[in-house]
This record gives sequence, structure tokens and C-alpha cells, in this order.
Amino acid sequence: MASEGILLGMGNPLLDISAVVDEDFLNKYDIKLNNAILAEDKHVPMYEEMASKYSVEYIAGGATQNAIRVAQWMLQTPGATSFMGCIGKDKFGEEMKRASTAAGVNVHYREDETAATGTCAVCVVGGERSLIANLSAANCYKPDHLKKPENWGLVEKAKYIYIAGFFLTVSPESILLVAEHAAANNKVFMMNLSAPFICEFFKDAQEKVLPYCSYIFGNETEAQTFAKVHGWETENVEEIALKISELPKAPGLPKRTVVITQGADPVVVAEDGKVKTFPVILLPKEKLVDTNGAGDAFVGGFLSQLVQGKSIEDCVRAGCYAANVIIQRSGCTYPEKPDFQ
Repeated sequence: MASEGILLGMGNPLLDISAVVDEDFLNKYDIKLNNAILAEDKHVPMYEEMASKYSVEYIAGGATQNAIRVAQWMLQTPGATSFMGCIGKDKFGEEMKRASTAAGVNVHYREDETAATGTCAVCVVGGERSLIANLSAANCYKPDHLKKPENWGLVEKAKYIYIAGFFLTVSPESILLVAEHAAANNKVFMMNLSAPFICEFFKDAQEKVLPYCSYIFGNETEAQTFAKVHGWETENVEEIALKISELPKAPGLPKRTVVITQGADPVVVAEDGKVKTFPVILLPKEKLVDTNGAGDAFVGGFLSQLVQGKSIEDCVRAGCYAANVIIQRSGCTYPEKPDFQ
């Protein structure tokens, strides 16, 4: 059993607007599959068009919140997880609160009066997805919310803290406050590379936080972009994972584990100067519904075992299980109870 509040997530809560679209729609808005980008002006009409033209589902999302929800589902202990981020005071914000609380997550949102709740278009074609995030209120998170006693209390209670790299675009100051607290109090602080554009355009903010990370997650494309940005002359994912694990660490950080997923290819884990690979659960193409949230679900599954002190093998196995469940469903959703053994 996981203790109450053992795992805390901070990030960008977004309401996913998920729909199966067509190639014409992708071309119209210059969207590439298997990509994650921030919405530009040209994408603004897209959200309305999706809602009017296709059958859409609304799901409480955002990378960190997805991972925390999945960890909560795997743990089945109410209140084992907490989450902070910023929403708007509107119906989408209310929908988000309802969905997250129903999932058993203890959410402490900052509610912004001036911006609408953030949304993320999830465009699915042939089981592959592309994400276009309109952060809106999610962009308005402030360290003053984090410092309020009822919110900082969540930080103090947590023994494991996970933040997706996307939050570097919003509040690097909040991330550093939490990372420094974790280092000073012998807690496990973890981040995700999250997207190639984070590694490229938020390199400086990322580099300030990486020394505090006991665990770094990512996929092969993000890892290869990270390597390119740092001038490493390799695209070999195992080599890159090892090099990331050996980057400078904050005083007192005993070691760093780097976990890189590669879709249907084995999961790469680098720690203690060694690399191990673990097979994923292969899924017949006809059972694949939607890859959206697969990476987040993997992290959620992984964290659900990590907070219980399980081995790296068990953590990866749980991550693969959770990802396998998610990709057979629309959006980052799951059945009532896990059957993970």
C-alpha cells in the first residue's frame, strides 16, 4: 500500500479534445503525426472545427496529469497521488476538477480569472496521434500558489515528485523550488524530456533542473534530439541514455536512472554505468486504437511500483502494462481496475 500523498505531480492540466480526423485536416493545419507542438495562431480555429466536424471526446489530460492519474489507478489507494497546475474558472475547468477527483487524485489547482482552461487537440489518424496544445490558463501557474501552506504541504508530504518537461515553458522557478527541496530532503525528483522542442528551445531551463533529477524519462526521438542539441555525435539510444545518466548531479544525488521508451522496440534503462533493455508487450496492429498518452501511461505505471520500493524490472513491467492498456483505448483512459500481476 502506498501512503497518502507519496507521489506529487506538477504540470500543465489540459482538457484533451480527442478525435479521429483525416489527412486533409492534418494538411490544412500543417500537422505532422507523432508530434507534440504548442498551438500557433493558425491552429486557433482548429479546436472548434474538430468539435463540429468529428466525434470528439473530452478527457482530463496534460502529460504530468496523465502520468499521475495512471499511477493513481495502478495504486488503487485514494489520495496516494497529488497534482498542482493552473486551470481557468470555466466549465472546462470544472470538468477537469470533476474528472481528476473522480480518479482519486488530490488536485490543488490554481484558478485563473483571466484565461480559459488549457486544451490539447489530439488528432488521431490510423492509431497514430499528433498533439497541439493551447496552454491558455495552464501557462499562468505562479510560484506564489506553490508557496501557500496548503500547497507546499503537498510538496513536504511527497517522497516522489514528477514533472514533465512541458512545465519548463511555464514556471521553471516553481520546478527549481521543488527540485531543491527534494535534494535537501533526500527525496526522489524526476522529469521527462517530453518533446523535441523542449530539448531544443528550452535547453537552458532544462539544464538548470537536470542535476536534481534521480530519474529522467523520454522516448527515442526526444533522446536523439537531446543528443544533437548537446553536440553528441551519436543517434544510438543506448549510448545517449548512458551519457544522460552520467551528466553532472547536484550534491547528494547518489545516482541517476534514465529510462527511454522506443514504441514497439525495447525499453532502454541506463544506470550505474550500465545499460539494460526490456521488451515491451507487443500488440497486433488491429488492436491499436490510439497511441495518445502511451508515454505518460508508461511513466504512471513505472511510478506506481517505484513508490512502493519495487525493482527496476518491476517498474518497467508495470510501465509496459499500463501503456499496453492505454493504447487499446481512446485517449488516456483505462478500465475501472488494473489486472497487473
